[in-house]
Amino acid sequence: MRGADILVEMLIGYGVETIFGVPGDTNVPLYEALQGREDKIRHVMARDERSAGFMADAYARFTNRPGVFECPSGAGAMYSLPPVAESNGSSVPVILLTIDIPLPGEGRGVLTELDCAKLFEPVTKMSVQVKSPEKLPEIVRRAFRVACSGKPGAVHLQIPEDMLLAEVDATRISLHIEEECRTFPAYPTLPPRRKLQQLLDLIAKAERPLIVAGGGVNRARAGQLITELAEKYNMPMCTTMTGQGAIDDDHRLAIGVIGDNGYHPHANWALEHSDFTLFVGSRIGSVVTIGWTFPKITLNRRLAQIDIAPEVMANNYENLLSIQGDALLVLDELLQLEHDVDPSRHEPWVEELNVSRRIFWKHAEGALTDERLPMRPERAVRAFNEALKASGKPALIYSDAGTPTPYMTRFLKINDRETRFAIPRAFGGLGSALPATVGAWRADPSKRPIGLFGDGSFGMTVGELETLVRLQVPAILILFNNGTFGWIKGLHRLKGHNQCFGVDFLAPQGQAIAEAYGLKAWTAKTGAELDNALAGAFDYDLGPCLIDVHIESIADRVPPVYSWLTKRGDDPLELRPRERRYL
Repeated sequence: MRGADILVEMLIGYGVETIFGVPGDTNVPLYEALQGREDKIRHVMARDERSAGFMADAYARFTNRPGVFECPSGAGAMYSLPPVAESNGSSVPVILLTIDIPLPGEGRGVLTELDCAKLFEPVTKMSVQVKSPEKLPEIVRRAFRVACSGKPGAVHLQIPEDMLLAEVDATRISLHIEEECRTFPAYPTLPPRRKLQQLLDLIAKAERPLIVAGGGVNRARAGQLITELAEKYNMPMCTTMTGQGAIDDDHRLAIGVIGDNGYHPHANWALEHSDFTLFVGSRIGSVVTIGWTFPKITLNRRLAQIDIAPEVMANNYENLLSIQGDALLVLDELLQLEHDVDPSRHEPWVEELNVSRRIFWKHAEGALTDERLPMRPERAVRAFNEALKASGKPALIYSDAGTPTPYMTRFLKINDRETRFAIPRAFGGLGSALPATVGAWRADPSKRPIGLFGDGSFGMTVGELETLVRLQVPAILILFNNGTFGWIKGLHRLKGHNQCFGVDFLAPQGQAIAEAYGLKAWTAKTGAELDNALAGAFDYDLGPCLIDVHIESIADRVPPVYSWLTKRGDDPLELRPRERRYL
């Protein structure tokens, strides 16, 4: 067998149905092997290696299987770095195959020579070079094991082209795979039962308990179980930005999103006033704690933490209890245990938070129905919520960091267990949402892939519109168009002046660009136009479509960002937030 055939057979054995990538000089042998097994594995050609990586990232986020992508040597590897870093930082299992120059060319000035194994070391769980074709099966097994075990993450394999061209004696290798490592988390763990009893003791003693669901809950697909735990003990629940969707947003125990960006003031207030907080699947990082400045009353000695990664335990605060284990297994075990906890004891606390929540949403109604122009982001989110609900079908929603984030996080409502919402927050780079719709579609073709992004992000990945049309991906793309890198421009204006430099550009003609690629497209400048466009988009199922939404920039009005409002001298916990201009 050739090395390339071995590699493809191993991927098929691990259940890889799709591999994303970009062709180049060095990966021709891989493509030949893939072409010979099109009945078992599909190759999706992207127009840029970075896009291929974000496709794999979305695929992994919306399944319980690792995403796989490949690239050629040199620049292809360098373009692949951003999505690999994001996946690893977000605990998403992704495997990158860099098909590199032949080994004999090392150190001899061969075009595109690069120490890729070293390049990816800081942003992966494992980055190795294959130096023997006979070791390919062993290294592929290790790659899946590392990517899917413990805290999931990214793995990089640098595979010289001659490793794929080499003939290998099939009797000297084994193509076996580890069934446990076809999905993640592989080899999930449970803590001692005594620790779970200790946790229930803490809940029983608390008068104002609070659950915080982080991104790890969604990664573990444990939303239903954490909701059941909250219901069993009548405990209110907040989520982090990446944990949104772990509980239905209109559930009486769902208080809202905590942290800095797109937070709910009553949720942050709950975190500050809780006498016991249980964090599940959250490393309690800088966004959640606003640079470890919030809550103002320290979390030390009043929190417990459940996480798959022991290295994050008590890393930022002194825990009352640290429980290492897979969120799905731990929550299931907790639900099996019985404890003398009186749920009615927590009812005054739940009602107090719900009073605040009702005040917030009643006041927000004015912003959500505001028809002023340029269109308000709040009005756009309301239109999206109503269209999503009216469709009656689940969706896989992927939002870029930047323009959509603060308003989507604050006002988006998900009340459907099958609908998923993801935001890449490890590095906050732009350019992920548009290609991510391809990965979401390959993850689950029965659900509508939806990408939310600003015009700065759109300019970075516009070429992938061709990919969407070529594959006839039924994606709904929503472009928030205002001709600026709004987040950065807002930071300039927070300094109290309008001397903004290097942040403005020509607003794209989104509808014209989309139509030139063959997409169905609309332009929406008013709320009514957006309502009509969204209705048309959800009804359209013949391929991808795009809505060019002309919208107010977050550089024109201070968005719901806790640290920004604090700098302006406002009370970020005000339940009736007032409209604030920068100048």
